[in-house]
Amino acid sequence: MATVTAPKRPSREPEAPHHEMSQTEKVVDVIAVVLPLIAFIAAIVLLWNSWVSALDLGILAVGYALTGVGITIGYHRLLTHRAFMTHKATAYVFAILGSMAVQGKVIEWVADHRKHHAFTDQDGDPHTPHGHGGGLKGTLHGLFHAHVGWFWTTHGLADWKRYAPDLYEDRGMRRINRAFPQLVGLSLVLPFLAGWLLSGSLFGGLTGLLWGGFVRIFLLHHVTWSINSICHFMGTRRFATEDESRNVFWLSLISFGEAWHHNHHAFPRSAFHGLRWWELDPAGLIVRAMQRVGLAWNVVRITPERQRAKSVAAAGDTGAG
Repeated sequence: MATVTAPKRPSREPEAPHHEMSQTEKVVDVIAVVLPLIAFIAAIVLLWNSWVSALDLGILAVGYALTGVGITIGYHRLLTHRAFMTHKATAYVFAILGSMAVQGKVIEWVADHRKHHAFTDQDGDPHTPHGHGGGLKGTLHGLFHAHVGWFWTTHGLADWKRYAPDLYEDRGMRRINRAFPQLVGLSLVLPFLAGWLLSGSLFGGLTGLLWGGFVRIFLLHHVTWSINSICHFMGTRRFATEDESRNVFWLSLISFGEAWHHNHHAFPRSAFHGLRWWELDPAGLIVRAMQRVGLAWNVVRITPERQRAKSVAAAGDTGAG
């Protein structure tokens, strides 16, 4: 069976890794943040006036689930951390779905996130909320930077060759990376077509675009970004780690289990972020299902013994910091 292991380096030199953020890229990032916000405000007005249908909410839910899985299972657990293996075609599908979440090109996202793990909450971390000054002003500045501000300063600047060489040398991943603008467009066209065809009216297409396109992007953006900000600022810890990661239970369901973020930083390669039976981890359940039907293998699990060995209590017993 084919896997997602990197192929041999192609004879043609791949596109150059990302470097300094251009003015155009900064403008595009601003639009990607502000436009869904404006659409969300418009949607709230429509919701207040009851101008929303079950069809609109259904298109929103399906789009949120598919693109959210693209981020948490595809971009994050599979491509960034190799928490499990799968067929190359399946990996490409996840990369496409992740691209349609409009959170960045697949190679730059993976490179940024691997750099985050290399320098977590230290100098070099692209989006830590810490180290931005003291007092209330420094705290708010840090949270804003971790949540969205980094999009205009450090987003996409991690060296692809250094942090994502496996994806950089994968011809299919480079094609998906280059197709990011088209995939963003597709993520808006599909809910419009779904709304139009299922409602039988142009108005239904436009509301499908609003809810399944822009509102879906807005909601998933801020849930994902909350992992960078809130989950490195408040919540619970039980493992001995050298960062400020936290578990935030109330974000767990809507983030597909990503909010068990302290668990993740304690065991980055784990395919499951919820490590206790009550820690809701929808993405982990999907990976289990994939394994049962042969779509996932070499799934990384963390034994209870390893968890106990890394617990804060165990670290205190041994004098570890």
